[in-house]
Amino acid sequence: MTLGLSSDQLLSTTRAVRHRLDLTRPVPRRLLEECVDLAVQAPTGRNRQRWHFVIVTDPDRRAALADVWRAGVSAPGASEPLPARDVRRASVARMDRVYSGTAHLYEHLHEVPALVVPCVEGRTDDAPVLRQAGTWGSILPAVWSFMLAARARGLGTCWTTGNLVHERESARVLGIPYEDVMQAALIPVAYTLGTDFRPAGRIPRERVLHWEEF
Repeated sequence: MTLGLSSDQLLSTTRAVRHRLDLTRPVPRRLLEECVDLAVQAPTGRNRQRWHFVIVTDPDRRAALADVWRAGVSAPGASEPLPARDVRRASVARMDRVYSGTAHLYEHLHEVPALVVPCVEGRTDDAPVLRQAGTWGSILPAVWSFMLAARARGLGTCWTTGNLVHERESARVLGIPYEDVMQAALIPVAYTLGTDFRPAGRIPRERVLHWEEF
C-alpha cells in the first residue's frame, strides 16, 4: 500500500530522514523488493545494468556495518569544512539539523531495520571524468528511484557515505568483491514517524538556472 502522493508531492517531499526513522518497526522484505524492482527501471549507461543492492537486516551484520560507517564518519577529513559560498547558502539552523541528524544516526544506525548498500560493477579510482560520469550515472538514478519508491510506501531513507571511507572493510563485512564492484552509499531504511514531510527550503531558482551559458 502506498501513501497516494502525486508525482510532484513525491518529488518535493522525499527528504533525508534521520531523526524520524522508526527503529522499532521491521520493514517487510516485500516492500524492499518492490523498491528494488522500481529502482532497476531507472536509466543506465548503454543498458549495461551493472547495479547491485545489498540489503542488510541481520542484527549482527547491521552492527558490523554500522561500526565501519562510524569509523568512516569519525575519520580525519571525513567531514571537511563547508566552503564560504556554501556557508552563505545554508542557514545555521538548517546545518544544525544536518549535524544533529548525523549524530543521531551515529548513535542508532545499528538499530535501523534495514541498511541498503547500492553498488555498481567497475571502479572509477583515478578514472577520467567521462568514465566516472558513465559509471555514477548508471547507479545514482536507480538509487534515487529506490528512495522515491520507499517514500511512496511510508519509508524514510537518507543518503550517507561514511562506509566509503573504509570501503574495503565494508566490502569484507558484506562479501562484496572490492576489486570489481564499487559501493556508492549506505542508505538507512525504516518506516517514518509520521508521513507529513514538506518541501525543503532551497536557494532561489534564479541562482541555479542558466539560459544559454553559465
